[in-house]
Amino acid sequence: MNQEKTKTKKRILIIEDEESLVDLLTAKLKREGYSVEFAYDGEAGYNKIAETNPDLILLDIVMPKMDGYEVLEKMNEKNVKVPVIIISNSGQPVEIEKTKKLGAVGHLIKTEFSPLDVLNKIKDCLGNSSASMSGKDLPEALLVKENKEAKKLGVNVLLVEDDAFLREICSKKLTKEGYTVYEAIDGEQAMSGIESAKPDIVLLDIILPAIDGFQILSQIRSNKNKKIAKVPVIMLSNLGQDDDIKKAMDMGANDYLVKAHFTTEEIIEKIKALLKK
Repeated sequence: MNQEKTKTKKRILIIEDEESLVDLLTAKLKREGYSVEFAYDGEAGYNKIAETNPDLILLDIVMPKMDGYEVLEKMNEKNVKVPVIIISNSGQPVEIEKTKKLGAVGHLIKTEFSPLDVLNKIKDCLGNSSASMSGKDLPEALLVKENKEAKKLGVNVLLVEDDAFLREICSKKLTKEGYTVYEAIDGEQAMSGIESAKPDIVLLDIILPAIDGFQILSQIRSNKNKKIAKVPVIMLSNLGQDDDIKKAMDMGANDYLVKAHFTTEEIIEKIKALLKK
């Protein structure tokens, strides 16, 4: 029985209303040896989950009859445990937060991904289980990301964020704009990154492993190096309470963004405004 299963092709279900994108992904995935089924609306796609028993689902958000959120909600209601990678036009933090809570394991933005990116994401998920995109597969060292096609601005941004979804989306947007992005996932990497990269601005999550963002902010502001002590810091958090915002600003943060509300465009505008000062 197990031998038969290993010989079976992995099954991918694409639920997407853009026919040209479905055709492109289907052709690429079939060439790579996957079995592919697809549906052009959410309702038909949801019904196909039971029919095809897929190993992974590529799911659009904006679709006729039933949108991607509704598909995820119904999957949760029926306790359907299939890894879902979102493919959408948005990629904004509010969308990422919502789809994550509903169980999505990955997120790709249509205007930025290639068929190869989709393939790599699928291999990552199927190879390392649904936890592979949940933030547990984080890099061990500070990562540096640049976009070779973008005009370099000569500005270093340190992004301290342990959420893999949001880190990936923010990094892509920032590098596309021409910033050099240093990624850190915890307090130790954050302080190491500040000392070594000498960033021009820091995007700092509050809820982090071991050392939280408030403690990191305190260490930045009390640093003996005056340049480091004065680096602009934008706090990123799920905590939107007035007390948390006031605490961050009183400790020396330059701005504060709630993840469920801001867009990546707003991050860029905040960075530009602070650097002008």
